[in-house]
Amino acid sequence: MTAATQPMDAPVHVDPRARTEILIAILLAMFLSALDQTIVGTALPTIMTQLHGNNLYTWVVTIYLLTATISGPIYGKLSDQFGRRPMVMIGVSLFLVGSALSGLSQEAWQLIAARGLQGLGAGAIFPIALAVIGDLFTPAERGKYQGLFGAVFGISALIGPALGGFLTDNVGWHWIFFVNLPIGAVALVIIWRLLPAIKHPERARSIDYLGSAVFTAALVPILIGLTNKQTMDWTNPEVGGLILLGLVLSAVFVWVESRAKEPILPLSLFRNRSITVSLIAVFLAGFGFFGAIIFVPRWFQVVLGSSATESGYQILPLLAGLIVSSVISGQVISRTGRYRWIIIGSMAFLSVGLFLMTGLRGTTSLPQMWLWMVITGIGIGPTLAAFTIVVQNAAPFAQLGAATGALTFFRQVGGTVGLAIAGTLFGSALVTEIPQQMAKAGVPTELTKQFAGSGAAANLGGVGGLAEVLGKVPEQFRAMVTAAVHEAFSLAIASGLWVSVAAAVVALVVTAIGLPELPLRAHHGPARAGAQADDGSEPTPVAALD
Repeated sequence: MTAATQPMDAPVHVDPRARTEILIAILLAMFLSALDQTIVGTALPTIMTQLHGNNLYTWVVTIYLLTATISGPIYGKLSDQFGRRPMVMIGVSLFLVGSALSGLSQEAWQLIAARGLQGLGAGAIFPIALAVIGDLFTPAERGKYQGLFGAVFGISALIGPALGGFLTDNVGWHWIFFVNLPIGAVALVIIWRLLPAIKHPERARSIDYLGSAVFTAALVPILIGLTNKQTMDWTNPEVGGLILLGLVLSAVFVWVESRAKEPILPLSLFRNRSITVSLIAVFLAGFGFFGAIIFVPRWFQVVLGSSATESGYQILPLLAGLIVSSVISGQVISRTGRYRWIIIGSMAFLSVGLFLMTGLRGTTSLPQMWLWMVITGIGIGPTLAAFTIVVQNAAPFAQLGAATGALTFFRQVGGTVGLAIAGTLFGSALVTEIPQQMAKAGVPTELTKQFAGSGAAANLGGVGGLAEVLGKVPEQFRAMVTAAVHEAFSLAIASGLWVSVAAAVVALVVTAIGLPELPLRAHHGPARAGAQADDGSEPTPVAALD
């Protein structure tokens, strides 16, 4: 290949057609993993009923979250040491095997085990897919393509609910997993044929077994504790106790990594200001992203009486803002080479959009809600592309996978922590607001006490929950109770979103003060661009191809 056909001086040079095919295959793999999270949610009530496993319902989601979150940084580091191709192929293969086993499950415990295997595969797909873009394109070019990954998230959220409902109702729930197999197989073949293997001859190939074990031991109790927070108090040992244990083990993990020869999470990355600020910002932005995606559909379900599938489509304005801003921001960064003000602007939009949503009421109009969602989506979109560009531009090439894995990890954990806090605020506000709003609506005191004492508020979060509650209310008071519950539920969601507002504002301040504007490199590595990293460290030697 001549130099003229090469994309400036990307880390890995491949034929332009092969680059396009690899990009499509990587996008397909990411689409499958993202789609799996939305398609399963729609079908899960039917699945667990047929498998007689409603008592294990949350574990189908929790086990996937655990294995995907924990394995992501480990895969990222291993891809730096042993190459992207073997790691992403392992990830896609595990995801497909897990999909097949999920579809073949005959009992709830089998489905949970298979979902855990799926999560192990998904943990590789997200960070390594982003790292592959870092391999094939220079930092100056990556914006054109990183924005597509934000679009993948949005499209999967649009397609998932309808496809999950259609397959479950007309073909069988098993096919929501089997549908992954042919598409994943195509992606796997393309990656195997075309993605180059990369060697780091100067790097040790040792695996940080101790660090991986302590990392896993620290995260498992934290994530389980945060998941348990949805139904328990912070003071419960299964919540606060597990989180405290995880934090202690996290400190041990930092000590272990400071002495490891090839740590899975190189602590040197945190000496780089661009990377540190980006990790803090995506952690905080995750509060807003997950909060909006989880709480807004619940408002549609309870207040407007929408089905789960319908509520998935009613967040279309948020997804439209997310997709468009993700793609456009990536293009602008690629063309101008500047990202700082785009990121600051996106944090400002996110803060404003979430703040407007705290004005949610039972009488909020749909056009007003659509506007708020569009503004919030515009704020979320650039965070999915821009921070990846910043981190990959600042990280040494030999640590590209580890840095990208850390970014994915901080975003996921930020969302999980944010949901736990927001869920607490939501639950407390709902219990307080229901009797207050009933009193304002003129509901008799005796009925209000009976309603509050029956624990009916706990049944409002699901589809049809309000109808079930109203069935126990005398007919002459149903209109008043309905209006009161709509208002109380809206105010509770608004209360839960305040933590997202606070996190978004802090992220705005952190990026405005701490994020430097480094030139996007048009060549491979600092050594070829004639620049140093922003922490003053020396460039990393160039990787080699097989």
